[in-house]
Amino acid sequence: MTCRRNGDETSIGPVGSATAGGADRGFPKTRVLHLVCGALFLLILAGVFAPRGWAQAGRGMDPLAVPSIPGQNLKGMHIYIWSGLKSHGPGQHDYPQFLAYWSKLLTDRGAVVDGALHAPASADLEHTDVVVIYKGDAGYITASTKAALDAYVKRGGGLVSLHDSLCGPDPVYFASLLGGAKRHSEVNYTLDASIPYTVVDKADPIMKDMTDLTIEDEAFFLMTWAKDPAIHVLATTKIAATRSAGEHKDEIVPQMWTYEHTVPGGQPARAFVWMQGHTYSNFSNTQIQRTLLRGISWAAKKPVDELVNYVAPPRPARGGMPPAAAGAPPAGTGTGSGGGRR
Repeated sequence: MTCRRNGDETSIGPVGSATAGGADRGFPKTRVLHLVCGALFLLILAGVFAPRGWAQAGRGMDPLAVPSIPGQNLKGMHIYIWSGLKSHGPGQHDYPQFLAYWSKLLTDRGAVVDGALHAPASADLEHTDVVVIYKGDAGYITASTKAALDAYVKRGGGLVSLHDSLCGPDPVYFASLLGGAKRHSEVNYTLDASIPYTVVDKADPIMKDMTDLTIEDEAFFLMTWAKDPAIHVLATTKIAATRSAGEHKDEIVPQMWTYEHTVPGGQPARAFVWMQGHTYSNFSNTQIQRTLLRGISWAAKKPVDELVNYVAPPRPARGGMPPAAAGAPPAGTGTGSGGGRR
């Protein structure tokens, strides 16, 4: 075919080539376009069928596999944090903040952490080593929660109670789990006061970093105690002469203890209790934090220094970069090897 434009003749051949004045101008452009389209098509095919090398660590080649959490120690103790909604004034009873911060802290210390602002169900406790309770009046529980706790403790599950978690309508029942409890609605507290600790058992590994320090917090008295077996007292305080303490001022009352017992037909179970935590900032005290970490480990039936001394391994290399150095442990948690207790 021949076209005429502005006096020039242009011939279009059978393969779509165009010539003007004897020169082939259209064919190279068409050829290049075909080559580009073919290359793009091959790249698309390669992306669809090639192995997904960018997949997250732990997923392998299975796109449906649950990705692992970077830095999590999958072999660590399993901890469930039972928290609740905040109560009291600023800086006090900050249960949600505890759940947020300590879930990260315990993960950094090598634990596998779960938790919620409500009591754990049976499914939550299935693989749990220790339940850490920081919730006001946790003794108010439903029949289903009680059944789940009873079954958990019977199989030897550990409990840790902080501050007023041991308060409820039936202190006899909660004392059977924790060694001690207090009844709600009774005036059995000092409110804000100085708490001078006396470490009773300085040889106990849990108390390795604890001294006779004084903190500003709240202490409890008028406790219901388990008797057979009894608690093992770790630290006491002298009740301050506050208005609410009344005639109980100067009484010496346990504020930190361990409790070991066995439900009939079950396995030995452990509980660790610290009755302070009214003032949230006390959780950051180095001595208290390390003592709590050891108490949690002990209640979980793990080496007592497992959380305190955990050092994370270097993170695996990604994208040709060298492995990241192991992260430094949080402030006040130390380094070293694990240990045991009694």
